[in-house]
Amino acid sequence: MSVAQTTRHHADQVQATVARGSAAKSAVVASWRRSSNFHHLDPAECNLPRRLSQAEFELARQQIGPLVRAAQSNLDRLFLAVGGVGCCVLLADRNGVPVDRRGAVSDDETFKAWGLWTATVWSEECEGTNGIGTCLAEQRALTVHRDQHFYARNTLLSCTSAPIYDHEGRLAAALDVSSCRADLTEGFVNLIAVAVGDAARRIEMENFRLAFPNARFLFAPDINRGGGGLIAVDADDLVIGATRSARLALGVTRDFLKKPLPASDLLGGTSSPARDLDQAERAAVQRALARSDGNVSAAAEALGISRATLHRKLRRFDLHRTH
Repeated sequence: MSVAQTTRHHADQVQATVARGSAAKSAVVASWRRSSNFHHLDPAECNLPRRLSQAEFELARQQIGPLVRAAQSNLDRLFLAVGGVGCCVLLADRNGVPVDRRGAVSDDETFKAWGLWTATVWSEECEGTNGIGTCLAEQRALTVHRDQHFYARNTLLSCTSAPIYDHEGRLAAALDVSSCRADLTEGFVNLIAVAVGDAARRIEMENFRLAFPNARFLFAPDINRGGGGLIAVDADDLVIGATRSARLALGVTRDFLKKPLPASDLLGGTSSPARDLDQAERAAVQRALARSDGNVSAAAEALGISRATLHRKLRRFDLHRTH
């Protein structure tokens, strides 16, 4: 078939499927329906994705700057895994605008022609069903493969995306690997999906660590084998932040973190103020002994107490000195 015939055939198929009303049975059809009925897009539209002006793009990149900086090493690592087989890597903001990308120089002309470039707009509102836009609309990892795209002009693409949440658990970005290779197998698409999901979680955690530079980090319980995420605690072991996956695992809401909460309470520990005080004192003694290599006199001096007082504490806490 000619390009015009292929475009018309895909457009007719999309419109007929939407008209049958089977959105409840298929996530792809549900997205097609949003694209057609809510966003009023035409699957036969041939214009390339809209591009932001330079000023608009600089503002978009500035607004997501900390996450872009946190993502650099993981974008590089992901591209090393998939770039050699004709894929490009895109980091898009919450509006579906790629603000950073990785691609082989030999493939740049092809991807630029498809609009898989920075400053283009791949929101579902503008591009219909596609990896980046639909991932952001549904807030879940997914692959939109070839004729699952809404626009006929995108049906040679295979796009795998995963959402990225910021340090407050809000949707911030989408990580995408796209390819227009005709020989991309289902098995390799599945491998890409795993790599994209892992990279998205690493970016999320690196961004979280950078948002709380003076905190200690604890792993939250794992749920659904999706990773338990991290919680950030201050010097007093009070929780000051949690990744989205940690919030889901522990039932933490945004309002929940507005008041100080001991990490042990959040993680299900059973303690009392008196026990907490004992544990804090015991830990201080242990640290002093470790720093003095077990020398009681040096440890007592560091703690600002007498040697006899430290001996009493050693007996009380059942601690044994090495010297």
